[in-house]
Amino acid sequence: MNKLRILALALVTLGTGACTTLAPDYQRPAAPVPAAWAYAPAAESGAAAAADIGWRDFLADERLRRVVELALEHNRDLRVAVLNIEQARAQYRIQRADQFPSLGLTASQNAQRVPGDLNTSGESMVSRQYGVSAGIASWELDFFGRVRSLRDAALEQYLASEEAHRSAHIALVTEVATAWLQVAADRERLDLARRTLETRRKAYDLTRASFEAGAVSALDLHQTRGEMESARADAAAFESSAARAENALALLTGRAVPAELLPAGLDVAATRLAELPAGTPADVLVSRPDIVAAEHRLRAANANIGAARAAFFPRITLTASTGTASAELGGLFEGGSRAWSFLPQLTLPIFEAGRLTANLDLAEVRRDITVAEYERAIQGAFREVADALAERATLGEQLDARRGLQAAALESHRLSEARYRAGVDSFLVLLDAQRTLYGAEQELIAARLADAANRVTVYKVLGGGWQ
Repeated sequence: MNKLRILALALVTLGTGACTTLAPDYQRPAAPVPAAWAYAPAAESGAAAAADIGWRDFLADERLRRVVELALEHNRDLRVAVLNIEQARAQYRIQRADQFPSLGLTASQNAQRVPGDLNTSGESMVSRQYGVSAGIASWELDFFGRVRSLRDAALEQYLASEEAHRSAHIALVTEVATAWLQVAADRERLDLARRTLETRRKAYDLTRASFEAGAVSALDLHQTRGEMESARADAAAFESSAARAENALALLTGRAVPAELLPAGLDVAATRLAELPAGTPADVLVSRPDIVAAEHRLRAANANIGAARAAFFPRITLTASTGTASAELGGLFEGGSRAWSFLPQLTLPIFEAGRLTANLDLAEVRRDITVAEYERAIQGAFREVADALAERATLGEQLDARRGLQAAALESHRLSEARYRAGVDSFLVLLDAQRTLYGAEQELIAARLADAANRVTVYKVLGGGWQ
């Protein structure tokens, strides 16, 4: 028994420690992108990189933080990503277990009846055999690394699923932040439309009274009514838009968002205002979780080539057992009942009709496909960052221009109203000033939303949001 135990330990050491794999040496493909961004912001001295800023630190509004926490707890897509990790972890554990022998304990009984005309005595006979044994069931000695390569592939797939979860986490945080900002902007647009409607309704009532008194023409009356109806249509449209934005936010959070967590208007302080350092593409892109996941999938494909190569070589499997056997149940553990078996098996592929070569070709083609997918992921990530930085480079100027336009329109409206009341200008000039002011205010809200949403996007594409 001691000799068999020593032999088993020696075989385990030989099978798991001395083998090497036939997988190609892995080399990360060169990133097929430029070495620098076309629009890199001048970050503040000592500013932390986006990947080092947790989402709770980046999102300054406490209501928004609580909405994100709801989403992280209840979002179904994120729940699927977590379950995918559990699935990949279990698959890896299954594959890793193949490296070690499977030990089992077996108790058996074998009863057999032989008719009398089939034996020399002429009488039927019943024979019984009892046995208890412990042994190794069909364990492969991994001399050429086939099992290890499959284990490595499963491990890389598991690591890829973890990175996919991180990527889904980051995407969810930023999607919730963007949706919350959209709700804020739509509510502000709705409030503006309602205030404008109320102002134009009062103007219409005054104009109608003046028309009835003969002070203004029917043209002025109908123009005032047209402006009022236009504002009413805008208010209805923005009410619908705000409701859709809240529904989109509820879908992301997985449940209805409490009213006290919804914003009344767009607040520029909802996110950090400091510019984030862009870094270099080589540093930023290869650390993004979606790119890291793509690289793990590439490593898994590389390991599968090793398994396909090892299939060309002999496979050695061992089956062994030791125990007791007896014709009587009570004699199982008596002297002389010891029994053992040892069955090594060597399988050498000779003719497979090209199956092994095709499997190797398939593994190599899949590796090449994964390389292309990895490079495409790098290029897609580079474009995301480049687009976000290009937009960031001009949004400040656009926002200043929109603020200047709104201020000019407000002053123009004040002067037009004063000139109309003094009888210098016609009512048509005042209506035109009202339209210009209303449009400038709506465009300013859109510019503020674009600026806040872009900050969230830059934070996301630079790899922030996980901590």
